[in-house]
Amino acid sequence: MQKILFIGAVWPEPKSSAGGTRLMQLLNLFLKNNWQVTYASATAESEFAEDIQSLGIDQKSIELNNESFNAFVKELNPEVVIFDRFTMEEQFGWRVAEACPNALRIIETIDLHCLRLCRQQVLKTKENLIDTLLSADISKREMASMYRSDLNLIISDAEMDWLKDVFKFNKDLLFYLPYKIQNESIVWSELPGYESRQDFVTIGNFKHEPNWDSVRYLKEKIWPLILKKMPNVQLKVYGSYASQKVEQLHNPKEGFYIMGRAEDALEVMKNARVCLAPLRFGAGIKGKLAEAMLCGTPSITSEVGVEGLKGGMLWNGFVTEDAQEFADQAIAFYQNKTEWEQAQQNGFNILKSRFSDMSAEKDLVKKIAELQNNLSKHRQTNFIGSMLMHHSIQSTKYLSKWIEEKNK
Repeated sequence: MQKILFIGAVWPEPKSSAGGTRLMQLLNLFLKNNWQVTYASATAESEFAEDIQSLGIDQKSIELNNESFNAFVKELNPEVVIFDRFTMEEQFGWRVAEACPNALRIIETIDLHCLRLCRQQVLKTKENLIDTLLSADISKREMASMYRSDLNLIISDAEMDWLKDVFKFNKDLLFYLPYKIQNESIVWSELPGYESRQDFVTIGNFKHEPNWDSVRYLKEKIWPLILKKMPNVQLKVYGSYASQKVEQLHNPKEGFYIMGRAEDALEVMKNARVCLAPLRFGAGIKGKLAEAMLCGTPSITSEVGVEGLKGGMLWNGFVTEDAQEFADQAIAFYQNKTEWEQAQQNGFNILKSRFSDMSAEKDLVKKIAELQNNLSKHRQTNFIGSMLMHHSIQSTKYLSKWIEEKNK
């Protein structure tokens, strides 16, 4: 039985975010293949964290900048270590490399952080996105971390293209593992129909900056345009970790309701008529839009929203960057049953065509075995990665050691 260690930025919260769902998908994949799974994190466990111990996963609290981690990982001696986001590789990668040099090191990217943050920056500065990406410190940090690793899991085929076309990244270090969009409790033929549904809905973890920006943009720019033509309609905004600034947007007189955490996001989505998601920046796969398709709920969103989901197919609703067009299309799909049903079918077509084949999970297990059998050669051919391990990583290593001594 092989041992695999996940080093998490947080404890998995599948009911709070798509990132939490993705983590649980990965954990269950290795459990299903009879691996001994350990999950470690330096963060405090929230009340909404999944009970992973009940699944047979060993749970371990670890500390940042502390040599106790070295002793822990050396004793565990895992064959594979998966870092949840590149920031965990920065913190713990060098320690894993020293204590367990033969362990395969993998980054679960969740999304390309540099793409998300640079899109947020150019929204304000109007600079060229590619120029910004190639000059940003966050891009250099993230690419360096990915090169230091033996494999990087990419959730979106669009991000595979960004990595190959813009960063000219070594494709041998990339593995496309699609987001798993399926749920046994959802039967398409049994979903509520057009007449049974009401209200607009949006949903998302408010710790994630693109979600907060999207809701604020909805409230300030788009919702007033919808209200002009539909004065009695309601928008229900669901999301975990709603701060005071989010709560202040609650305005029943304008039909704008901040509902807080959704106990069952799929139940909320399948009873709504239209999902609104004017995402102006972001990366990865947008869980709310994946769930909208799964629940047969048409959505109005942006190019960022459909990235990694749509491919070249007809969208489950409408895609626009313009506030007035966004509002007009939201009203059109809300009021027109024929258009609504066609959009719903488009979503089902996307899921069947692009996300029904889960063979990538089996391929990942095979890829890991292949790398384990040829790890020395694989690392030798990754010269940039070995170069970064030799020099650049030393700065983070000795900063960590300095903090460790300071803490003593």
